[in-house]
Amino acid sequence: MVQNNEDTIVAEATPKGRGGVGIVRISGSKTVEIAKKLLKKVPNVREAEYLSFRDIDGSVLDCGIALFFKGPHSFTGEDVLELQGHGGSVVMDSIIAAVLTSGARMALPGEFSLRAFLNNKIDLLQAEAVSDLIDAASKTAAQSAMRSLQGEFSKTIGELIKELTTLRMYIESAIDFPEEEIDFLKETKIFSKINDLIERVEKIKKEAHCGILMSEGIKVVIMGRPNAGKSSLLNVLLGEDRAIVTPIPGTTRDILRETISIDGLLVELVDTAGLRAEADIIEQEGIRRALQEIVLADHLVLVVDKSETLETNPSLLFPEWIHEIPTTLKITVLTNKIDKLNLEPDRIETDDYTVIGVSAKTKAGIDIFKEHLKKVVGFEIPRQGHFMARRRHLEALTRALAHLEAGKTEWQSSHSIELLAEELRLAQLQLGQITGRVSSDDLLGKIFSEFCIGK
Repeated sequence: MVQNNEDTIVAEATPKGRGGVGIVRISGSKTVEIAKKLLKKVPNVREAEYLSFRDIDGSVLDCGIALFFKGPHSFTGEDVLELQGHGGSVVMDSIIAAVLTSGARMALPGEFSLRAFLNNKIDLLQAEAVSDLIDAASKTAAQSAMRSLQGEFSKTIGELIKELTTLRMYIESAIDFPEEEIDFLKETKIFSKINDLIERVEKIKKEAHCGILMSEGIKVVIMGRPNAGKSSLLNVLLGEDRAIVTPIPGTTRDILRETISIDGLLVELVDTAGLRAEADIIEQEGIRRALQEIVLADHLVLVVDKSETLETNPSLLFPEWIHEIPTTLKITVLTNKIDKLNLEPDRIETDDYTVIGVSAKTKAGIDIFKEHLKKVVGFEIPRQGHFMARRRHLEALTRALAHLEAGKTEWQSSHSIELLAEELRLAQLQLGQITGRVSSDDLLGKIFSEFCIGK
C-alpha cells in the first residue's frame, strides 16, 4: 500500500448508490481548513450541527449533519470531519470533488483503519475486526467480530506474550549471569511453564480455527444420481423452496449456490446436476461443472435414494466418477427417503466415509447431518468471549507452537539454554505479528487493501 500519512484523505463511508443518507469522511491535518471552506465554520467538537455543504464557489451542494472530531480523540487519531448528506451518487460525488479541490486526496482501501492502527488507536486484530464486522454473514459472526473489535482476541494474545516475555527474562538472565543460581531454571519448572504455554496456544489455535470457519465458512458440494433428492435436501437446509423439485429426472442442470449458517458455521451449499451415464448434452455439461466444483470443496455429500439401493460405498455407487473425487476430500453419504421404508435416522462411521440416513421430505435426520458437518470440520458453537480470526492468525499461532515445541525438545535433549532462548524469541515474534507489534509493510499493505474504501 503506497500512501503518505501527511496527506488529508477523503472517501464515501457509505455504499455507493442511491440511499436516504450518504456519509463523506475526511481525516488529516487539513480537515479544519476544509471545514471552513465547505461549511464556512468549524463545527463544535463532537456536536452534530445542521449546515449547508458548499462548493468552492460558494454554491450549496447539499444540507445535512456535520460532525467534527478533534485528534487524537477520533477513530484515526487525526482531525476527522463527517458530512452526512442525502445519499445520491451525484450529491456524494459533488461533495467529494469539493473536498479534493480544497486540498485532500482520495483515500486508499482501508486507509482510515490503517491510520487508526499507526496512531495506536487500535491494534492490527481490531483493525481486521472492523472489516470482519462489516462482512459478517451471520449474527454469531457479527458478535464474534465485535468481541475482537473490543479487544478480546488482543487481550488473549497480549497475556500470552506477557507470560512468554517473563519466561524469556529468566532464561536470558541465566545466559547473561551463569554464575547465579536461578531456582526457576530447574528442569521441572521450565517444563511446567513451557507445557502451560503450549496448552494455551493450542487452545487459542482451536478457537481461531472456529473463528475462521465463521468468517470464511466451508464449501459443501451435493452430488448424486437424478431424483435422489439433492435439490430437496438443499431446500430443507435453506428452509425455503429455492431449487425446483419435480419427479422428472434431470431437473437440475446447472450449479445452484446458497449459503446457510449452522450455529455460526458458514456453509456454502452447491447443488449440482444428477450423475448419470445416459445424460443428454446439457446434462453432460452440468455434470462436467459439478466435477469441477468438488476440486474446490471442503466436503462432499453424496445423496442416495435408500428405497432403490442398500449400497453405501461411494466407489460402488459412482464407479464412473469416483476417480474424479480427490482422495483427501471427506465424504458423507446421505441415504435419503428413509420415510418410504419406515426407517429411523441413523449414522454409521467407516474409515473412509460417513453414512447418515435422512428424509428430506419429513426432515428426519437433518439435525444429525448438521451436527456431523460441524464435527467433521472441527467447529464448536461459539461461547461467550469467542472471537473472529483469520488464516494469518492461525498460521502465526501454528508457527509459534512449533517454536515452543522445538524449544522444549532442545532443552530436553541437550539442555541447551541458548537454543531454548532462541526458540522462545521466535515464538514471541510470531505472536507479535498477530497484533501488529511486529509487522512488515508488505503485511500491512495486504491486510488493509482488503478493506472497503471508506474504512
